[in-house]
Amino acid sequence: MSENLKRINKFLSEAGYCSRREADKLIESGRVEINGKIPAMGTKVAPGDEVRVDGKIIKNIKDSFVYLAFNKPVGIVCTTDTRVEKDNIIDYINYHKRIFPIGRLDKPSEGLILLTDDGDIVNKILRASNNHEKEYIVTVDKPISQTFIKRMAGGIYLEELGQRTKKCKVTKIDTYTFSIVLTQGLNRQIRRMCSYLNYEVNTLKRIRIMNISLDMPLGEYRELTTEELDTLNKSIAQSVKTAQPRPNQKLNS
Repeated sequence: MSENLKRINKFLSEAGYCSRREADKLIESGRVEINGKIPAMGTKVAPGDEVRVDGKIIKNIKDSFVYLAFNKPVGIVCTTDTRVEKDNIIDYINYHKRIFPIGRLDKPSEGLILLTDDGDIVNKILRASNNHEKEYIVTVDKPISQTFIKRMAGGIYLEELGQRTKKCKVTKIDTYTFSIVLTQGLNRQIRRMCSYLNYEVNTLKRIRIMNISLDMPLGEYRELTTEELDTLNKSIAQSVKTAQPRPNQKLNS
């Protein structure tokens, strides 16, 4: 019998309702019920239990999952809480199934973000220890020096986050523009790194996540191709997924 029990956050994740991390927040806020009672964190769900979120029954039916690539415009907020943010990504896309973004992209930033209803894949992609690449094109407010490129690439200690950024690949494109490839996702990482070196970010666009590139018009989305999904699954096959990302680890720049 115990083999059929699942922690409530895993149940919601596998049902495609949200990520485990988001499920924990729902549980903490008392929005989840099991058989009419509000569960404690870590409570397990047994076959036949009735699970509700905000009064709505959640069924753990594994249909084929959805994987979308979306070109997020500036001003759209990467949240699933449609009650709080008017310009949220869920209402903007208005997809016919419940989906949620994998990580975040800041409101003032644009570019590639992935969305899915497969909660099990989220932590595998977000874990910084898995070294999954994200590539960005950035413009700044003054001419880029070689010292700037070298220091950005070598890692910068961000005092407000209490940690040093990992070494990364930084390439100067023109006087005010550079590309950067990160394997971690600290909160507002690129903006903080630039600010430390007395540069201000004017525009920031994410153009790649792992093997998936930005190739759709601004504000539009597409499904991942079979080839993209196969390559993605191979890349994350050995990824750690059991530990939760740290609070500042958001695939967010």
